[in-house]
Amino acid sequence: MDKPTLRRHCLRLWRTLDRARLSQQVVEVLLPWLKARGFRAILLYHPLPHELDLLSLTHLYPARYYLPKVAGPGLTVHPLGPLAPGPFGLLEPTTPAVDPGVLDLLVIPGLAFDQEGYRLGHGKGYYDRFLATVRAEKLGVIPKALLLPRLPRDPWDVPVNSLATEEGVLLGK
Repeated sequence: MDKPTLRRHCLRLWRTLDRARLSQQVVEVLLPWLKARGFRAILLYHPLPHELDLLSLTHLYPARYYLPKVAGPGLTVHPLGPLAPGPFGLLEPTTPAVDPGVLDLLVIPGLAFDQEGYRLGHGKGYYDRFLATVRAEKLGVIPKALLLPRLPRDPWDVPVNSLATEEGVLLGK
């Protein structure tokens, strides 16, 4: 199946899931994992309607939190703060950008991930370009139903180090 067809298939599957319940379960799975590793500077994301909402972590796990913002062909990193509408229906931070080198964990959404940590996104390449430049730990978050055996790949696709589902964190690369 090619990526555009797979994206449509995954979006249909997302619509059948209880996103609120799955989001809470993934947060519960992440809390002990985060505490055991002691991450202090974490990039989250403001969820699209079909993505897991992990923003409750900001109240449950003490760290400095950041959000990405679309800037030209890439993403910039901003401290969590006031939000304003941005491209693609996203709410984005209005705080000044910071150097992504401050981050020690990137929490990455996707339409799907595969067992090797490769991500199926929306096809714009923002996260792939960003992931290729940041050295922090990379954690993909996905419902188990969208953790697939293998996704089609392009040379520029960047895998995550670990994956979190409602069933646990799978440690990888």
